[in-house]
Amino acid sequence: MTNSSYTSSAPSPLWQYWRGLSGWNFYFLVKFGLLWAGYLNFHPLANLVFMAFLLMPIPNIRLHRLRHWIAIPIGFGLFWHDTWLPGPESIMSQGSQVAGFSTDYLLDLTERFINWQMIGAVFVLLVAWLFLSQWIRVTVFVVAILVWLNVLTLAGPSFSLWPAGQPTTTVTTTGGSAAATVATAGDTPVVGDIPAQTAPPTSTNLNAWLSSFYTAEDKRQTKFPDALPADAQPFELLVINICSLSWADVDAAGLMSHPLWSHFDIQFKDFNSATSYSGPAAIRLLRASCGQQSHKNLYQPAGNQCYLFDNLSKLGFTQHLMMGHNGQFGNFLKEVREQGGMQAPLMDQTGLPVSLLGFDGSPVYDDTAVLQRWLQTVSKEGENSRSATFYNTLPLHDGNHFPGVSKTADYKVRAQKLFDELDAFFTELEKSGRKVMVVVVPEHGGALKGDRMQVSGLRDIPSPSITNVPAGIKFFGMKAPHEGAPIEITQPSSYLAISELVARTVDGKLFVEDSVNWNQLTSGLPQTAEVSENANAVVIQYQNKPYVRLNGGDWVPYPQ
Repeated sequence: MTNSSYTSSAPSPLWQYWRGLSGWNFYFLVKFGLLWAGYLNFHPLANLVFMAFLLMPIPNIRLHRLRHWIAIPIGFGLFWHDTWLPGPESIMSQGSQVAGFSTDYLLDLTERFINWQMIGAVFVLLVAWLFLSQWIRVTVFVVAILVWLNVLTLAGPSFSLWPAGQPTTTVTTTGGSAAATVATAGDTPVVGDIPAQTAPPTSTNLNAWLSSFYTAEDKRQTKFPDALPADAQPFELLVINICSLSWADVDAAGLMSHPLWSHFDIQFKDFNSATSYSGPAAIRLLRASCGQQSHKNLYQPAGNQCYLFDNLSKLGFTQHLMMGHNGQFGNFLKEVREQGGMQAPLMDQTGLPVSLLGFDGSPVYDDTAVLQRWLQTVSKEGENSRSATFYNTLPLHDGNHFPGVSKTADYKVRAQKLFDELDAFFTELEKSGRKVMVVVVPEHGGALKGDRMQVSGLRDIPSPSITNVPAGIKFFGMKAPHEGAPIEITQPSSYLAISELVARTVDGKLFVEDSVNWNQLTSGLPQTAEVSENANAVVIQYQNKPYVRLNGGDWVPYPQ
């Protein structure tokens, strides 16, 4: 006899507890939209694991709800990880500096992160999802898209809409004798001064190339004479280090045709500052006499031969240090002394007029007044003195504002004033007859225009538009001054080229020559591959395309 009321006690299959992604569908749809627009450094595998965690059937409804609460912070963290925003390491390292920002400047930065067009697009996507989800199982499509993205990236964990594999080309150098020499750095051939870029741009190959670059750079240095000849001519060297000025900023401000640019004798069109922060930039300039170091090694002792101003001091040049600010923010003055080797006392700032207030409320001194004080100082040393001065100024820094006004001052207004002042100062030097070599090397750009990776003013990632800066040199008091348009150095260059030009000029004889061989002076300058680095980001130019690596992860093409 059988019991018709018998029911099986076997557990129900897990698939019966399938509940889909629910509201998390919108989370992934937003990511797909941002990825399509090029605003994400998307990690398909990490997102697939997160999706599997959300989809795993759980019979207990309380545990199911608990999972969603647990998923919220995980989802937020993963979303942040998929963006180009600074990581926790960078935020922690910059935390003390951010604490020094004024409230008005913090509000200004917050407003820049708000993209109203993007917010509008997300709202449209939300309405579309709410409408379509009534008839379509959106989860199926979201899962299919994410699985497809993982299939596309089987060769690596990072995905970009821009293909990583480009036609292989060999980067060669031009100009001077550098193009004729081929050496080796490990297993990577070096063409001229730059390791060859023949391998496909995979993460492994890019890491290997970067290593070979630093190996080759470690062997390079400027050779200064042991002593000056008896007929050497004394002159003044003035190195002007300007914060927040790149070619991209000049173009965005509409100041490419300013008279200042035609005032130079030598102009670098492809000069790489190698960083997007002030402290490291100043250290690199002060250590210009050796090849480019990694960011980490900047904060390790360097050989005495690397310090540009020490090399000049050994030849009888008196050192001077002056700033258009107090040097306190970010321990800038401390880094200049400890890592840059600049031990000269800070030139007196008493009574200097304040033209701006910094983003932290500190005074920014008028550049004309500072330069006039420099002229007064070196004039007291006599006509036959030799001096080398490092001048750092930051009127263009993001967040600077006029006294009594909280809003950030217009960049173009500040840049116009600075360029006018420098141009007038150049004219004054020409009339004075003083023998002066002025070297202008900006620290980095101001990111006046943002891109897909960073909003305007954010410089956590040293992108090419931030690190390509308008470096230039002008000689005053020459018997045979240069005439015509500036000599343009178009090869990829960096600080070592500046040091080499100083070394070629250090005896001062070109100031009294009847005819200067400008071609000999500027040919064969050291070339440096475009490698830029901050603490948590590296950007390189490989096979004529920029690639970026964040926090030691994989390389991806820089979004263009």
